Amino acid sequence: MATKTTVAKRSKTVKPTSPERVAAILEILARTYPGVVCALNHKTAWELTVATILSAQCTDVRVNLVTPKLFKAFPTPRAMAAASLPELEELIRTTGFFRNKAKSIQGAARVVTEEFGGKVPQNMEAILTLPGVARKTGNVVLGSWYGIAEGVVVDTHVMRLSRRLELTLETAPEKVERDLMKIIPQDRWIAFSHELIHHGRQICVARKPRCVDCTLEKICNSVDKTWSSH
Repeated sequence: MATKTTVAKRSKTVKPTSPERVAAILEILARTYPGVVCALNHKTAWELTVATILSAQCTDVRVNLVTPKLFKAFPTPRAMAAASLPELEELIRTTGFFRNKAKSIQGAARVVTEEFGGKVPQNMEAILTLPGVARKTGNVVLGSWYGIAEGVVVDTHVMRLSRRLELTLETAPEKVERDLMKIIPQDRWIAFSHELIHHGRQICVARKPRCVDCTLEKICNSVDKTWSSH
């Protein structure tokens, strides 16, 4: 097993954010998760916006169980804007924090309907005017639906793995995103977040990472590995 001492020595000789190491990480992730896409089921930019708002403090699996009935009942931003809060709350109750989320998605529906002609805007400045939408949601919608890379999605998995891989020392999402945008080529921002999210769910799980099965293990210097080749 790698010790804190050996990791510290190795860290002094190899800069974790060197272009060569970052390129290696990106190449391995792309090879491990080819063609990976957003795990939230959606058919429109609006559906993805709502699903991402609902995903806060909730699993994508749970959101995907809830949204079919929600979008069947209120298929458009206009319909959702006209819904009553109790109706929305009941449909999304199992996602947690359902009262706040109901207010957010209804508020977003009203802004999309009244200010943007029923279409989710295609730039970060505009999309951030929607209630319940911060940079994470904005990056998800812009990247996954519109193919626009304005930033890097930083959810709990991206935050945890970026720190574990020594790509950032920050703990605030916006600062982590800023660090990642500096070292990762813009044409990889969208795919990188999807790949890291899948890796965090399948292999580098929080409680007990499956290091023996990890394709990044040889270039990962985390001190709490469950198995190490170096």
